[in-house]
Amino acid sequence: MAIEILELGEKDRKRRRDFLDVARDIYADDPAWVRPLDMDIEDRLDRKKNPFFDHGEAQGFVAYRDGRRVGRITAQIDHAHLERHKDAAGFFGFLDTVDDPEVARALLEKAAAWNRARGMKRLRGPLSLNINEELGCLVEGFDTPPMIMMPHHRSYQGGLIEQAGLTKLKDFYAWTYDVGAVPARAQKAHDEILGLPEISARHLDPERFGDEVRILMDIFNDAWSENWGFVPLSERELAKMAADMKLILFPEITYLVSIDGEPAAVALALPNINEVISDFDGKLFPFNVAKLLYRLRVKGPKSARLIILGIKKKYRHVRKYAGLSAFLYVAMNRSAHLLGLERGELSWTVEDNAAINAGIRLMGGRIYKKYRVYEREL
Repeated sequence: MAIEILELGEKDRKRRRDFLDVARDIYADDPAWVRPLDMDIEDRLDRKKNPFFDHGEAQGFVAYRDGRRVGRITAQIDHAHLERHKDAAGFFGFLDTVDDPEVARALLEKAAAWNRARGMKRLRGPLSLNINEELGCLVEGFDTPPMIMMPHHRSYQGGLIEQAGLTKLKDFYAWTYDVGAVPARAQKAHDEILGLPEISARHLDPERFGDEVRILMDIFNDAWSENWGFVPLSERELAKMAADMKLILFPEITYLVSIDGEPAAVALALPNINEVISDFDGKLFPFNVAKLLYRLRVKGPKSARLIILGIKKKYRHVRKYAGLSAFLYVAMNRSAHLLGLERGELSWTVEDNAAINAGIRLMGGRIYKKYRVYEREL
């Protein structure tokens, strides 16, 4: 029973459909899996639509055994990453396989060969397609559905990656917390920040969201610049992010804090779209658009994901602003409660970022999922 690994072609509709539909085969009996919208996956792989391809290159592959689709993967290079980190790392992503070591090994070898042929010295992943999209293989927390823009995997997938010769490089945490009660220490820090005359806070304005995202990304690029694997967003990535987010934005769960009129800290949460598309089977058109709008805007989701919370470095070690993170957590919690949200996820954080992880614990957050990035030398 030979395994065949075939490339995705721009005009090969059947193989591109297999790349999408093989996930349905793999997760058919997994009640926690939520199929992403096909149009989102297709756009991310589209060289014309995804600004990643301005500074990156990628190739998708589908695995077949005796003509039956059994897995998928992408191999990619992010030249912005290479320019910044100079580590000769190539990546793989979108890895989903049946529970078969031979299939996983064949897919990862194909990704390794693709990267090796382009001069890369190590293979790292999963990243789909780079660090600013989906990251990691789920290794803990298989019993709950993934949040918006977070991956999900079968419990065997990490083991298959390790059997193929890759080892752990870094773990990342997803935290869950119940909207409502706020720990006393966090409330005290919030109140102290609120009492400072130079502090002002507001929601992001959806009417000029393009400009607002530029402010947000300015803080992001400063606050995250020393984080593991950081790559700044390009202008086109910024514009696409603004357009995508505006469609689902709830301004109430966004905050911008300024100090003496200068933007200093930001928090951005997005409603959990996965909660409202779980029965769409990846299809939005033609019949599910109305369902999406009703469930999102009228019925309302019960969960959201905090995807960005950052403080500019110049304020991070100023003693009187030490409570800025707690201020944002408490403010976001209050707004989420007023929206009728019941649960939040804060994701992701790096396992060795002690300060951030301690702050989340202060708010009552609990680690409930772990994602792992693997690596091997080529």
